[in-house]
Amino acid sequence: MKKAIIAVSFGTSYPETRKKTIEAVEEKLAATFPDYDLFRAFTSNKVIKKIKEQEDLTILTVDQQMQKLVDAGYEEVYVQPLHIISGSEYSKALHQAKRYKDKLKTIEVGKPLLSSQGDFEKMVDWLKSLTPDFSEDEALVLMGHGSQHSAFTAYACLDHMLMKEPVFVCAVESYPEIQSVVQRLKDGGFKKISLYPFMLVAGDHATNDMASDDEDSWKSQLQQAGFEVEPVLKGLGEFPVVQEMFIDHMKTVMETGD
Repeated sequence: MKKAIIAVSFGTSYPETRKKTIEAVEEKLAATFPDYDLFRAFTSNKVIKKIKEQEDLTILTVDQQMQKLVDAGYEEVYVQPLHIISGSEYSKALHQAKRYKDKLKTIEVGKPLLSSQGDFEKMVDWLKSLTPDFSEDEALVLMGHGSQHSAFTAYACLDHMLMKEPVFVCAVESYPEIQSVVQRLKDGGFKKISLYPFMLVAGDHATNDMASDDEDSWKSQLQQAGFEVEPVLKGLGEFPVVQEMFIDHMKTVMETGD
């Protein structure tokens, strides 16, 4: 029986971070599940179009990849989303994959990075492990993407669980907002900020909205507020602990169907 795994992410048009993050997770999935053929899909049509124009590289949507596998005779397909939260992009991947439930013996979709209390606890422990060498006036600020989907609450939950740590989570497109975190940083007496993307890739948001010298970038806003800022363009997909969390989600859905 032909078996496959589809690793699906929002995608990025930045080739360097794509290789370090998305490809790194894909390679780990392929190595962990050698009996399955590994395929890629993106949920962002805009990113897919841009990659085609810039690199002449064709990336399929989940729907297109599923149809291709059905046509090729695959009978067992697992989809592992590389999204951070259970937002609209994850819902799109889930919906497109489940359209093929009557055409395959098995079609199951794994969970995104932050899906259970255990996921949040693992993430908290890992983020805490990044700060032991920090001085008393140093903090870690994470830029999440945010979402208009109700799943945006995941960012606030994680931020709350880190309340006693020098780690702050905020989002570009929803709550918590950067300005509310700026005030908390001031109240905490912090002066030095390490600024990381809390996204799979260090793509457009990380490069422009977070780390650029643009007046409204997070780096600039923090500097204007009096902080010393060091942006780090390193997506979550580069970190082995995050890669392993995705692997665990794939193992779980293979073993339990949930």
